Amino acid sequence: MGGNAYNWDFISALLNWRLLSIGLVNTIKLAAVCLVCGLFLGLFVGAARYSKKWVFNWPATVFVEVFRNTPALVQIMWFFFALPILLPFDIDSFTAAFLGLMLNTVAFSAEIFRGGIQSIAPGQWEAGKAIGMTYVQQMRRVILPQAIKRMIPAFTNRGVELTKMTSLASVIAYAELIHQAKTISTMNFNPIETYTIVAVVYFFLIFPITLLVRRFEKKANE
Repeated sequence: MGGNAYNWDFISALLNWRLLSIGLVNTIKLAAVCLVCGLFLGLFVGAARYSKKWVFNWPATVFVEVFRNTPALVQIMWFFFALPILLPFDIDSFTAAFLGLMLNTVAFSAEIFRGGIQSIAPGQWEAGKAIGMTYVQQMRRVILPQAIKRMIPAFTNRGVELTKMTSLASVIAYAELIHQAKTISTMNFNPIETYTIVAVVYFFLIFPITLLVRRFEKKANE
């Protein structure tokens, strides 16, 4: 069948802009909450990974390896289906998606933090010790301010990936963009047009962020 036989119908998809707008808001909300919480907790997990004390390093390493080496989709589905069996209450789709994506972000951001901390010259630690700083004071006042500048591009890239990964929440019926697109295409029988529109929405949501990353990396290399 030739390409001219297909009747393109973008109008019926666009007429459901309310469903798409709900999906966009839910996508941004899920990505933002997971990124903020993931980066905050990732700082502590990354510091624990860097620690030479096994009581901190070993549990942090196990956590990071488990969440880095299993699919995010499996993690989301596990929280949605298995957690209610273990707990005396149900888990809604947002909570399951949040737990899966947030903890996944914690694991990856922890490695970014650890790599950033390791990139600081040993002399910085020695200088902090020489003036009597504790480990926490050295980390807070000397190491992290320098390391975070180097980690910003990696964190921004992580935010971009996380935004795209929110589409995985569609498998547990969380009303993000992909789930809403599936609903619209089922009603109007126009999946090609609907998912094309969603792809455009993702592009305009994410592309400005990638431009900022490139600009920051360019300035950092000057």
